Amino acid sequence: MSDVFEFDAVVIGAGIVGLAIAHELSKTYENLLVVDKERSFGQHVSSRNSEIIHSGIYYPKETLKTKLCVEGNKLLYKFLEKYNIPHKKCGKLIVATNEREEQTLEQLYERGIENGISELSVVDANTYEPHIKATKALYVPSTGIIDSHSTMAKLEQLSQENGAIILYNTKISEINKKNNIYELTTKDSDVIIQTNIVINSAGLWSDQVAKLAGIDDYKLHWCKGEYYKTSKHKKMNHLVYPTPDPEGKYLGIHTVLDLDGNLSFGPNAYYVDEIDYKMKEDNKVQFYKAINRYLDINWCDLRPATTGIRPKLQAKGDLFKDFVIKNEPEHKNFINLIGIESPGLTCCLSIAKYVKEIIK
Repeated sequence: MSDVFEFDAVVIGAGIVGLAIAHELSKTYENLLVVDKERSFGQHVSSRNSEIIHSGIYYPKETLKTKLCVEGNKLLYKFLEKYNIPHKKCGKLIVATNEREEQTLEQLYERGIENGISELSVVDANTYEPHIKATKALYVPSTGIIDSHSTMAKLEQLSQENGAIILYNTKISEINKKNNIYELTTKDSDVIIQTNIVINSAGLWSDQVAKLAGIDDYKLHWCKGEYYKTSKHKKMNHLVYPTPDPEGKYLGIHTVLDLDGNLSFGPNAYYVDEIDYKMKEDNKVQFYKAINRYLDINWCDLRPATTGIRPKLQAKGDLFKDFVIKNEPEHKNFINLIGIESPGLTCCLSIAKYVKEIIK
């Protein structure tokens, strides 16, 4: 006979978004559970990204990505400062290298103003970064870099201090609903978890978790990105981005700074059918050409670094897709978070507030 445990709410997934939701809900719900199939928090999307705090400049005004990013940017800086978590508001330059890209910068500037992003300015890139090759640049001062591991560790700690239980190495294999109560069965154990509220924040597998509950409306596409590192140009102080991909698939191969001043580049973007974080050098020529459009670098100065995989609602060839954060109407208080890719890290605290507001 199975053991049955009752909780006020259950969060599936302990990435940075799941932990932020746990922290927010633990302020209200005394009996909260977080489950994750991995050995610790943030083993996938949350720890394999550029660790950048975005501004919200890229997306249409009325989308969730924009609203939550603009709000999340402010909330995240306040959180990092309150708990002395390593970060740096370094700002970024979006650079143009020809007349067509200059027109795109003007459009981005106008969109940024419309989205409520302050202190934007069109500048001479060389004033900020002397080695950059650009005809014009858009300076975005609210962009920054973050130690995502320390942020997740603090969210985990605060959630547990509020009484939340976090179980790792715990995979949900079945979700059934009986008399308005969700029953979650864990794989390889005789444990049944009962709750009125389920938050599906399972990242790369969130569409599959939704299917367990009988919700077959979503299909994620795994998009891999690679990073290369270099020991050249170590004294850069700002992030540098090219003008973005016109199809909205990704923001282009940009510079990535860590808090120690080390420089890398990425990510590129291509769709894959399996989760494989191995780094191949097949795409090095793509990096070499993309970087040299705005920064001189030699082939031998680029070395393989790491990879990440993003859960995209966009299939290959599709245009922009917004986040799905939805209290499913036919499954009361089963809240799906699907396609939470960039700028999900920036939005983690604002997403948590949003989820709390839509619980019925």
